[in-house]
Amino acid sequence: MEILFRKRVRELRKEKQETQKQVAEAVGLNERHYQFFEYGKHFPSLENLWKLADHFEVSIDYLVGRSDER
Repeated sequence: MEILFRKRVRELRKEKQETQKQVAEAVGLNERHYQFFEYGKHFPSLENLWKLADHFEVSIDYLVGRSDER
């Protein structure tokens, strides 16, 4: 699940043509904290999953790999 999450969050960020810093600021995180998600060092809290899903306009299930439907 964590490997798929970091892959999907990175792909979604690139689709939106945003930097890690831009995504971090948009969801209220510092850049390093967000980088840990993409590098697989940390898994986000439920609150941060909601923020990321809202930002990328996808479901939490899609982010964590429970569904292939965005």
